[in-house]
Amino acid sequence: MTPLVFITGASSGIGQALALRYHQAGWRLALAARRVSEVQSWASAHQISSSSYAIYSADVADTDSIVAAGAACIASQGLPDVVIANAGISIGMDTAQRSDIDVMARTFATNNTGLAATFHPFMAAMEKRGSGALVGIASVAAIRGLPGHGAYCASKAAVVAYCESLRGELRASGVKVVTICPGYIDTPLTKQNRYSMPFLMQPQDFAARALDAIAAGSSYRVIPWQMGVVAKLLRALPNAVFDKLMAGRPRKHRQGEQ
Repeated sequence: MTPLVFITGASSGIGQALALRYHQAGWRLALAARRVSEVQSWASAHQISSSSYAIYSADVADTDSIVAAGAACIASQGLPDVVIANAGISIGMDTAQRSDIDVMARTFATNNTGLAATFHPFMAAMEKRGSGALVGIASVAAIRGLPGHGAYCASKAAVVAYCESLRGELRASGVKVVTICPGYIDTPLTKQNRYSMPFLMQPQDFAARALDAIAAGSSYRVIPWQMGVVAKLLRALPNAVFDKLMAGRPRKHRQGEQ
């Protein structure tokens, strides 16, 4: 049987790049997204046969929605070999602004609860089968809190910790848990950033390296590796030095800002 991968956030950016790379590797695709028409247009543009993919309309921030999409995938295409919880949002926040507390809640609903809800429909069946991979897309932003990025950094740090917990729970089951921390990837999510983005990668290059990490069953991988080095150096800095280094750094756009 041709292997199957389930990917959330498949309508743009990293999600689409991962889907294309898996397709090129001969996998069947189960693609979950809010913007179904965009995924259909993308599949048509890449001449992907309708028999090799299915699209599931879902919003990962709505638990019932993404759980239903997972159940529909199993019923229609079978149990995936790999599940990639990729969908995520990144919006700047200012805790002094009441509306930004709602932004933080929405960020956690998408990046954290949505990730767990993505895995949920597949876990029992994967454990029973004794194989599979659950992949959480975190970020190097998980390593240290950046001014103006409180919601995003906190959510991605939570992804790392959650996946680590899940890895321990599933260690004896044969199901792998893979945490991938992208650096700066050239996607719609990063287009409006007002600060320098060292080692900026193209999505297709990231996808190729991510597939290698998933196939190897890596527990944790930073892509590109250079950002892993930068992150470790930042983590090692004393707080006073780190705070001074971050002083005056441009912040991510808040909701409604251009």
